[in-house]
This record gives sequence, structure tokens and C-alpha cells, in this order.
Amino acid sequence: MQTEKQSIYRILKYQDIGIIDYQEAWDLQHKIFNQKIAEKIEDTLLLLEHPHTYTIGKGGSISNLVFSEEELKKRKISLYNIDRGGDITYHGPGQIVGYPIIDLKNWEQDTHKYLRTLEEVVIASLKEFGIVAHRDKEHTGVWIDDNKICAIGIKVSRWITMHGFALNVNTDMALFNGIIPCGITDKGVTSMEIELGKKIELSEMKKIIKNKFAEIFGYDFVEE
Repeated sequence: MQTEKQSIYRILKYQDIGIIDYQEAWDLQHKIFNQKIAEKIEDTLLLLEHPHTYTIGKGGSISNLVFSEEELKKRKISLYNIDRGGDITYHGPGQIVGYPIIDLKNWEQDTHKYLRTLEEVVIASLKEFGIVAHRDKEHTGVWIDDNKICAIGIKVSRWITMHGFALNVNTDMALFNGIIPCGITDKGVTSMEIELGKKIELSEMKKIIKNKFAEIFGYDFVEE
């Protein structure tokens, strides 16, 4: 016999936004979040890219920013203190950023399980390219050996999620030299391009991520 939760017909609304300014995307997340509170919109997955940006989570430290203010201006890198968990990370062209705004009351009211499931979506997506990735028992995210390929930082309020993951696909990894990524000093970063020795078509990877997200989180239908 199915439970009430299992019997819900769940629809995922998907948007590929392309490149969007960080503040614009943050405002859009809040707009969708408020629509979710009012039950005026389906669960939503946004996939996009940002211009060069560093973000510091509410548990982060400005001491993990290596570049000076002058260097940030020279390189045209924006800096934001934001309301997700985690420390400092980089966003930029060639990196797929995913922002799921979904109601966990219709899935599982378990933030830890949500984080692990986001990791599973990325791990399964990378496997489609023959990349074997894994979790790290001490650090959230997705890893290849001791190198992080995907950072994850979320906010959950009233069981509705915001923020999400940042997967390095064709990312300019030199920009990570301006920070201590996630405040972790003894591990590195990598990208799909580095691991495979070639650039990846972003639209192809976005399609895989969208489908894996819907499959793993148990959506019945994806609306684009």
C-alpha cells in the first residue's frame, strides 16, 4: 500500500537560463521560493552559468579570499556574502550551477539526505562520461581522488530549498587560485575538461543532470 507521500504526482519545472549575473539569479531564487511558499509554482530546477564570482557562505571566512580588492577589480570578479551554508567558492563561465527550489515536505524532510542525494545526482551524471567520482566522509561535495569537482552549499527554510551545486565542466581553474576553496587547505580542485582532456558540450551535460535529478528525486514529469 502506497503512503500519501508516495502517491503524490510530482512535477519538476526546469529552466536552462544560460549566463546570468549572480544577483539576478539570487533574486530569481527568492522569487521562486516565495511562489513555493504560496503554492503557486511547481518544484523548480534552474541550471545556469555565472560571470566570474566568489561567494562566501554564512559559515565562511573572508580570510579564505586570497585576491586583494584591487585584483578582484582588475579581473572583474564579483564578491557576495550569501545565506547558504559552507565557505567560499568560485562561479564562472564553463561551470554548471544548479539551483533546486523544491519542497522537501513532498520528498523527505531530511536535510542530510537531501545533500547526499544532490551528490548522487552529480556522481551519476559524471558516470555517463566515464568519470568515477565519490563522496568524502569529511567534506560535502563530489570528489575525484583528493580533488573536488563539484561544490555544494544549500539553504533550507520551511523545508524549501535554495542554492545548490556548482559542477566544474570547462571551468577556468586558475580563478580558484584567488581563494582557498571551501576553506580546505589540503585538497585540490578539478574539472571534467581536466579529467577527460577535452571540452564538454554544456547543453549535453545540462540535459543529463536534469534527467538524473528527476530520476533520483522521483519526479513523474519534467516541464520545460
